[in-house]
Amino acid sequence: MATKISKKVSLEYHAQGRPGKIEVVPTKPSNSQRDLSIAYSPGVADPCLEIARDKENVYKYTAKGNLVAVISNGTAVLGLGDIGPEASKPVMEGKGVLFKIFADIDVFDIEIDEKDPAKFVEHVKAIAPTFGGINLEDIKAPESFYIEERLKAELDIPVMHDDQHGTAIIASAALLNATECVGKSLDKIKVVFNGAGASATATAKLFMSLGVQEENLLMADSKGIITTRREDLNEEKRFFARKTEHNTLSDALQHADVFVGLSVGGILTPKMVRSMAQDPIVFALANPTPEINYNEAKNARKDIIIATGRSDHPNQVNNVLGFPFIFRGALDVRSTKINEEMKIAAARAIAELAKEPVPEIVNLAYNESNLQFGRDYIIPKPFDPRLIVKVAMAVAKAAMDSGVAKEPIRNWDAYKEQLLNRLGRDDKFIRLAQEKATKNPQRVVLAEGDELKTLKAAQIVVDEGLAQPILLGRREKISRLIEENGLEDISHLPVIDPHEPNERAEAYAQLLFKKRQRKGMTLYEARKYMRDRNYFGVAMTEIGDADAFISGTTRRYSEVIKPIFKIMGTRPGVDRIAGMYIMLTKRGPMFFADTTVIKEPTVDEVVQITRLLADNIRRINLVPRIALLGYSNFGSNQSDKLSETMSKATEILHRENPDLIVDGEVQANFALDRELLKENFPFSTLVDQKVNAFVFPNLAAGNIAYKMLQSFEAAEALGPVLLGVNRPAHILQMGASVREIVNMITLASVDAQTR
Repeated sequence: MATKISKKVSLEYHAQGRPGKIEVVPTKPSNSQRDLSIAYSPGVADPCLEIARDKENVYKYTAKGNLVAVISNGTAVLGLGDIGPEASKPVMEGKGVLFKIFADIDVFDIEIDEKDPAKFVEHVKAIAPTFGGINLEDIKAPESFYIEERLKAELDIPVMHDDQHGTAIIASAALLNATECVGKSLDKIKVVFNGAGASATATAKLFMSLGVQEENLLMADSKGIITTRREDLNEEKRFFARKTEHNTLSDALQHADVFVGLSVGGILTPKMVRSMAQDPIVFALANPTPEINYNEAKNARKDIIIATGRSDHPNQVNNVLGFPFIFRGALDVRSTKINEEMKIAAARAIAELAKEPVPEIVNLAYNESNLQFGRDYIIPKPFDPRLIVKVAMAVAKAAMDSGVAKEPIRNWDAYKEQLLNRLGRDDKFIRLAQEKATKNPQRVVLAEGDELKTLKAAQIVVDEGLAQPILLGRREKISRLIEENGLEDISHLPVIDPHEPNERAEAYAQLLFKKRQRKGMTLYEARKYMRDRNYFGVAMTEIGDADAFISGTTRRYSEVIKPIFKIMGTRPGVDRIAGMYIMLTKRGPMFFADTTVIKEPTVDEVVQITRLLADNIRRINLVPRIALLGYSNFGSNQSDKLSETMSKATEILHRENPDLIVDGEVQANFALDRELLKENFPFSTLVDQKVNAFVFPNLAAGNIAYKMLQSFEAAEALGPVLLGVNRPAHILQMGASVREIVNMITLASVDAQTR
């Protein structure tokens, strides 16, 4: 669904903490005088002299080879028009974020105060020695055509105007697969474009490179079909002028096979769609409002294949499927250009990927049971982790084959491994969880519904479609906070005050009484407990009036966990509840247990914690690779009780769960450093495994570890997530931020789905 973001939220996001969205981080040690003397003067003179001797050494001794400039003059920013270079900076920073998280490419954003295209070119040429590639962005046509062509001709690094070519590449991939689905040949189809801007002209040219015949392609601008009879055409439009009697879009679409809209919303009518040829292909790519509503198009023609730029419908044409990986491949072979061969290779690689079996992680993220190539799946999903390998390798090979690669790849297996390792820097965990949550939002009861942070989180959750919040708390206070803070979008949410007379309360009290009557609880006490929102919310979830429960931001952990113990209890076959934190790190998500419940686990409890941990990791479709931690390695200190506990637990797990990737006890540095582990303990089942889960010998160790990582800002902590509870129930850290509450609601919604 289209994300609804308020102006206030957007401005707060960009202003909070360190303003903006990017920063520069040193990649070498810099904590001693010796380090600084090497990094700068006098040690830096040596690489300077090596580069002066041979300019190509700049790639060996500096960051140039992984650095892209995102450059704009702010003349065509999003749909906002010519708003100036300073106003374009948030967009350029955002593009830099996408480069980094999807392909591990570093970016400097450059905003140039120059509208004269020739002078703009000279400015870019002057700074080009800094960069390994240049991504032009948000420059208005027709100047953008001139600027890109000159820079491509005069620079020896890859240059691409993504507004033109990004859309062209993804749309071309979609066209290849759509025509294959309906059995049509590219050299026979009739294609009509609406829109004649940079992206439309680039897309049309790439279509022709793929086989669409020039005479079978018509283009319309705001004045109608571009024909040879018109005298108001610039050079780019004259290229698409055709001898035709058609003057209007409606005329041109009669019996057309393909419509491509890169224009304005609502311009394509159902009547026009019905006039198209059998099995029409419609790419309605205007954003946020497509040229025709998806459902209208589907109702107009049952045989239609439709793609849009939106994420809430099948076949999303999204530039992020292309540009990060195209530059990745180009940089990795030191390409001097991004040429037509590389763009076609990217389009074909994206198209081919859609035909391959879809990984379960993608199916789960989009709540699909079996995504497969066909009319509703002609291009991959943006979060498909295979894109970096498939597209970057295809682009690199095309650069080599077309003679523009300075550093050809010799070992493709090693290159593939290198690309896969880069994925660790992008933590897609929460984004994938959010994708899954939106497919079937669950009812999540928020026990602290009259706290402002909880209400702000509920607003985000509703806007994003992640869950259906139920608010517990004082009704008047909730109404006042909603009004005072402009949160009217959640004024419709159900609100329950456990202190008010409530017909549900008696049923919940009876439930609690039944569960605790032989443990000394009276019905009177059970009714009294139901005035406590934590007991009320847990009972609500247990009885089925809600799908998940969340609390804890204003209450001590021990207060919140008691009703969970008393009402929900453990899953069948589980003796004790345990706690897990998900640490979102640059290496990807890491799972820590137990961090909150069992103080000194026995051998059997360590075994159970490990199994529960593995089960929860599998449920979010990751492979658990678990280290049982200690302060010694593989029995080197067996006289110690903690070491003995972890060693004996490992023996049981190896014997009873032979398919589980687990070993211990092992020190944390050996578990995290694959080379170190392999060199010293080559027998370990964790050798060559990227360990992602850690079982601690006691609660103190786990709690200290996660809090230190969190405090050092080395990881974002998500949790605690309770393991072994009979129903989805999760406890927030005291003082949790809005972001943390949103993330926990997301996980709770996914938890409820997967049960």
